[in-house]
Amino acid sequence: MASLRDIRKRIRSVKNTQQITKAMKMVAAAKLRKAQDAIIAARPYAESLDQMIADLAARSEGLAHPLLQSRPVKKVDVIVLTSDRGLAGGFNSNVTRRVSRFMFENAKNYEAIRVITIGRKGNEFFKRRGSEILKDYPGLYSRVSFATAQQVAEDVTARFLAGETDAVFLAYNEFISAISQKVVLSQMLPLQSVGSEGAGTTAMIDFEYEPDRRQVLDRLMPQAIAIKVYRALLESVASEHGARMSAMDNATNNASDMIGRLTLYYNRTRQAAITKELMEIVSGAEALK
Repeated sequence: MASLRDIRKRIRSVKNTQQITKAMKMVAAAKLRKAQDAIIAARPYAESLDQMIADLAARSEGLAHPLLQSRPVKKVDVIVLTSDRGLAGGFNSNVTRRVSRFMFENAKNYEAIRVITIGRKGNEFFKRRGSEILKDYPGLYSRVSFATAQQVAEDVTARFLAGETDAVFLAYNEFISAISQKVVLSQMLPLQSVGSEGAGTTAMIDFEYEPDRRQVLDRLMPQAIAIKVYRALLESVASEHGARMSAMDNATNNASDMIGRLTLYYNRTRQAAITKELMEIVSGAEALK
């Protein structure tokens, strides 16, 4: 049986941990509000740009663009977005497990599946498993902006146009709410899904283009790739703060429950010790009679 001193020490330790988790929850909640506003503001633009490209591609029969053309897929790159820090519940493990399952299921379909990591946790995960890490972007979350997303998009686009890769996928956590995130693994290059859309009524009405359709498409396609990366970064940041806030809230509640159990155990142990001392005193007094 643990001594009263050991139990008191453990209660103090749990209380200190509870203060830390409560502070981390408050910090994550404050950051979540800003990140949530950013992703809500970015979604309409990204969706409108996708629709614009879909309509333009539908109206431009015979007008091929290198980023819309598919070819036999032999080499695949997967951009994996995780966080730089842990203590966020299943935020990182959900993404890495999804990518690992994708690599296992398609190991025989492709000659090579390379990983591009954004976030320290994902990089460490795939390093431990001996996966081929094509490139890592350390410290990117400390400077999330459209310019940084555009740099990542330019790197993968250059590899795709040079024929070094045949398809590029994007894996990240999509922000649903503060307590819910959804893992997304979507194809980013070639933009087949975008090019195949546009069967709606908007595609039936044509417009005049200045200077021409080719130059408009050339201008919009790289921007669409950059917006996809930028949106994924914003989704990942908001999801991370939401997951960390939920995880720290659960940890705080668990600490409260543990403190209650330890306090009850402390009181019972103390009562047993007092009862034992009283019995020894009574027994000693009876022996003297």
